[in-house]
Amino acid sequence: MSRTGRLVRLFAVTAGRARPSRDVFALITLVTAVGEPAAAPNVALQPEHLRILRVCHSPTAVVEIAARVDLPVSVLTVMLSDLLEAGRITARPPVHAANSATSPDIALLQRVRDGLARL
Repeated sequence: MSRTGRLVRLFAVTAGRARPSRDVFALITLVTAVGEPAAAPNVALQPEHLRILRVCHSPTAVVEIAARVDLPVSVLTVMLSDLLEAGRITARPPVHAANSATSPDIALLQRVRDGLARL
């Protein structure tokens, strides 16, 4: 039994699935719930699904959701895939700097590194 008192084994929570049906969830992917957590017209949600939806009322990183609902990331991504397929969440992948305007100044970073090395 975990610190939250979970009596159900994790493989039962995911119905025996070890991998998510969609490979869109990185640790820093932002997840946001769509609609109210209690309203699920077309999908029977498990208690874990509802806990996830409550946490995601505002954009929340996958790793933070895992910590707040006390589920391993591997299990959480399976659950998030269920919710994404049901249209209950949106997932926004991390944004990578694509142009030099948002890239760090290499010279500045080297000066900071040199300054730290002198400490």
